[in-house]
Amino acid sequence: MAEGATNPDETQNLTDGFHLLIDALKLNGFETIYGVPGIPITDFGRMAQASGIRVLSFRHEQNAGYAAAIAGYLTKKPGICLTVSAPGFLNGLTALAHATTNCFPMILISGSSEREIVDLQQGDYEEMDQLAIAKPLCKAAYRILHAEDIGIGLARAYRAAVSGRPGGVYLDLPAKLFGQVMEAEAGRNSLVQVIDPAPAQLPAPSAVERALDVLKGAERPLIILGKGAAYAQADDAIKALVEKSGIPFLPMSMAKGLLPDTHPQCAGAARSTVLRESDVVMMIGARLNWLLSHGKGRTWGDAPKKFVQIDIEPKEMDSNVEIAAPVVGDIGSCVFALLDGMGSDWKAPPEAWVGAVVKKREDNIAKMAPRLVNNNVPMDYHGALGVLRTIIAERPDTILVNEGANALDFTRGVIDIHKPRKRLDVGTWGVMGIGMGQAIAATVETGNQVLAIEGDSAFGFSGMEVETICRYKLPVCIVIFNNGGIYRGTEEDAESGDPATTVFVPNSRYDQMMSAFGGVGINVTNPDELKQAVNDAMDSGKPTLINAEIDPAAGSESGRIGNLNPQSVLQKKK
Repeated sequence: MAEGATNPDETQNLTDGFHLLIDALKLNGFETIYGVPGIPITDFGRMAQASGIRVLSFRHEQNAGYAAAIAGYLTKKPGICLTVSAPGFLNGLTALAHATTNCFPMILISGSSEREIVDLQQGDYEEMDQLAIAKPLCKAAYRILHAEDIGIGLARAYRAAVSGRPGGVYLDLPAKLFGQVMEAEAGRNSLVQVIDPAPAQLPAPSAVERALDVLKGAERPLIILGKGAAYAQADDAIKALVEKSGIPFLPMSMAKGLLPDTHPQCAGAARSTVLRESDVVMMIGARLNWLLSHGKGRTWGDAPKKFVQIDIEPKEMDSNVEIAAPVVGDIGSCVFALLDGMGSDWKAPPEAWVGAVVKKREDNIAKMAPRLVNNNVPMDYHGALGVLRTIIAERPDTILVNEGANALDFTRGVIDIHKPRKRLDVGTWGVMGIGMGQAIAATVETGNQVLAIEGDSAFGFSGMEVETICRYKLPVCIVIFNNGGIYRGTEEDAESGDPATTVFVPNSRYDQMMSAFGGVGINVTNPDELKQAVNDAMDSGKPTLINAEIDPAAGSESGRIGNLNPQSVLQKKK
């Protein structure tokens, strides 16, 4: 044998960091990776794909990260995002923080510089202490330096992402880790199959009894369902609890469909009334953050309130207002315990309250109905959403992805959702750019058709991923509400000579982007054309982008949260 040659038998008895990470992922049932290839993880992506793991390559790491985050939400298993070092890692970091804020389990795996070079600041390729940067923005962060620790490192990341309150986890893999070699048998023995990564956390019986006592004393009770309730996948138990209680319920946006929005107890169309006039509010997987005005102020009216809160995180209690009956545990266990405690003699809430909620809901629906059947040209939001509302009702398994300002707010209020986890949107941060990543992961993880309703501004954050959608031939239909700008396309600036900061190129044709990549691109100008185009897209399952021309004057500042935009005192005085 020539000097320096490797004995084939010796090679067969060895393994390396590449194969150990792949074997660890497969051992724990990870079937999909979302990411962007490049140094130092290009070969890992190729090897993972060759091993049978599906590797979806995106055009930008942030969009791959949003895909991984929503994959975690849909499956209760961490979505995996793979990025290169430094800039790629930073691009993925927004999605990691987004996942943590929204309690979506996700693992961001990034290649990185060698630790000793980073510590000495010797100017390595894409040198950055990524572990230190990631720690404040995620639930946990780990660095693996030795091949024999790959199995335990992935196991720790997996468990951290899904146990307790879920969130994002960062896993730092220095480039030289992949090439480390060890005995194959020792490598196999170093792998860890995670057992019961998210164990049930049972509520205290006294907490359940206290919560039921508070509900029994209510004259005007309300149940609020948050996306945590949808994540729990305790759908039948939650439905049974709501129906047995007889209490009106208000779904937050990503909890829509846990019970159909058309359910007789749904108070979605009477939101302002039930928040203002209720006296006892039970929150299931919902937080009293800015989306619920922190549980106080004008939104909640003058009526004294008592809150019952079900959450797996004890520190969430009393975060903004006093919680009269905290119930700490996983949502499934808590809901089952409440059901058991209600017994057979549970009394429905007073008919006067239930009747008032139903009347307000029906009145508001009746007021809205004529606006949803208008045939205006150019279209307004209501006319366009009226036909999409009907399509979703006819195709209830469709997953609706939604982002924008007005496109988000109007869609959330108009389109009824009929099944759990069929509405995905911007979440707690209200972050723009989630659209294409979520659309890709939603169909990859479930096999369902996706309808993405996008504002033209929101689409700009992730629009190049239409190439990804076309490349993988995914059944995604994108509808862009194109009114020529952020909020609207009519603002002018007479001072600078430049277009106003919120205005885009007039009459843009986003549909031609899709056509350029081999998908179907369609331009529509009225509701009938929109209805036909969306139905055709869903019947065909082909990647489709529909440019829906909306009146440039339609829309309002920041949708319905313009109050969060500070105003200049000097400007007000002019």
